[in-house]
Amino acid sequence: MKARFLIPLGIFLAMALLLGVGLTLNPRDVPSVLINEPAPTFNLPDLFDQEKSVSSDALKGKVWLMNVWGTWCPECWREHEFLNNLAKNEGVTIIGINWRDDRAEAQAFLAKKGNPFAAVGFDPESEAIMDWGVYGAPETFVIDKQGMIRKKHTGPLYPQVWEEEFKPLLQQLEGET
Repeated sequence: MKARFLIPLGIFLAMALLLGVGLTLNPRDVPSVLINEPAPTFNLPDLFDQEKSVSSDALKGKVWLMNVWGTWCPECWREHEFLNNLAKNEGVTIIGINWRDDRAEAQAFLAKKGNPFAAVGFDPESEAIMDWGVYGAPETFVIDKQGMIRKKHTGPLYPQVWEEEFKPLLQQLEGET
């Protein structure tokens, strides 16, 4: 009779343990199979000039960040001021990919809030982004001089993430020849 009550109790305790472990994991640290792999190439129309394009090939030999964003994304709005700060005060090359957005709205957003991007590719139909494994915005990637993805961060960049994870990695990669 007592054993009959121990089975449900054991199942409950096991589930509680699994839930507890799951809650300690950082949802921003989503593993990516692309880390230490060549970055997928892209050639997208420029957000501001449809006659021009933004291409990953133009960045070979440089360490850079790729930031996927959209005006429909509340977290992108929260992160934007920090990206402006990075571009202005840290000298970081950031390429923006405006994803699943309206061109005019994206242009107006950057005109009003400032443009931290060295270039902005326009990808309203997810033509390039899917190869990068993007499933939400914002997402930021670190690409090294050889065109390899070295880090992926899901969610907005904030000072703590920048100081603890991104800045040391970029300094290391900039020092490599």
